[in-house]
Amino acid sequence: MRQTSTEVAVVGAGPAGLMLAHLLGRAGIDTVTIDLRTRREIEETHRAGILERDSVRLLVDTGVSDRVLKDGDEHRGIELAFGGERHRIDFPSSVDATVWLYPQTDVFVDLADARERDGGDVRFGVSEVSVADLESDRPAMRFTDAGGTEHEVRARVLVGADGSRSLCRHEFPPALRRQYFREYPFAWFGILCEAPRSAPELVYNHSERGFALISQRTASLQRMYFQCRPDTDPADWSDDRIWEELQARVGANGLTLEEGPITSRSVLPFRSFVQEPMWCGNLVLAGDAAHTVPPTGAKGLNLALADVAVLAPRLAQGLRGGDVPRALDDYQETALRRVWKAQHFSYWMTTMLHRPPDASDFDLRRQLGELTSLVTSPRGAGSTYLAEGYTGWPDPVLSFH
Repeated sequence: MRQTSTEVAVVGAGPAGLMLAHLLGRAGIDTVTIDLRTRREIEETHRAGILERDSVRLLVDTGVSDRVLKDGDEHRGIELAFGGERHRIDFPSSVDATVWLYPQTDVFVDLADARERDGGDVRFGVSEVSVADLESDRPAMRFTDAGGTEHEVRARVLVGADGSRSLCRHEFPPALRRQYFREYPFAWFGILCEAPRSAPELVYNHSERGFALISQRTASLQRMYFQCRPDTDPADWSDDRIWEELQARVGANGLTLEEGPITSRSVLPFRSFVQEPMWCGNLVLAGDAAHTVPPTGAKGLNLALADVAVLAPRLAQGLRGGDVPRALDDYQETALRRVWKAQHFSYWMTTMLHRPPDASDFDLRRQLGELTSLVTSPRGAGSTYLAEGYTGWPDPVLSFH
């Protein structure tokens, strides 16, 4: 086994892990980052992406890339479709902010390229990953690289940024960890299709048949979703049946979709999850390893990036000053405030727009009442609340420079 050392070892080379390594590198902190997947596998995993204003600023201002400003699409609002009508929520007029349509895959590519450009130590396609000696001052990250060589990397701090199926999360002592769950009785049936855009911005559609989201990928490739049962098998749905269902849901609110060949389909279950605490010994969690949210509010990727934007400067200060526990306490307290705000916002958006499996007429009419209140509230209070949560809560403690 080859034994080496670094200051921070990061398990997970998705956007959270790579951004953390990038920010620490700018602060002069050495890192080693690993991932079970190859770079190509991650690049070929298509994920949607709505970036909050601070996520865009994080990419641009820290020198990752300004490609989001060139290739991304700035969206100044969304549409809520319900009750036979469509209502636009204008973000700049409410909160003086916008969001950017920029796929998570592109965020990953930008970060991976930046790490390569800056000489960062990132190992893709590893196997047999484990962590050990978490309570010691030099915990270990062990893995076998793509060439078959076994490695043990000793670090001052280990970071678990290894996603919703995190192995690092399970290393916390059972008596210490508290896990909060919310399982939802529905999922999203998602498709990619070759077609022109059906709307200039995202459309969140409420109907008696269930929720639908009309999103985008490029000018000629679109992403759409509709509410389904969690046990739905995508293979049971023909292209014609999918289009018929989507058209029926949005047509009730005056929208007709541009159709085209469906290139992929999948079912995405819904889950809300938080693990507390977010650190134990010299192991700390970030991103989906610590929390997941339903996709309705577009919070997942943004929450992960916000985590590491908070963690990086505190961790750098703690390593230099010799007080890592205090740094991790500060990170946890700051991050969890935002995590639970995002949990509430995602839960609110989800329950307001989706039809419960056992919904009564009262339930559906109540949802329409809530949506109507949202778009007609005096002085735009409802629209402002949605715009603030959707574009991201500006946080003065985030330091990107």
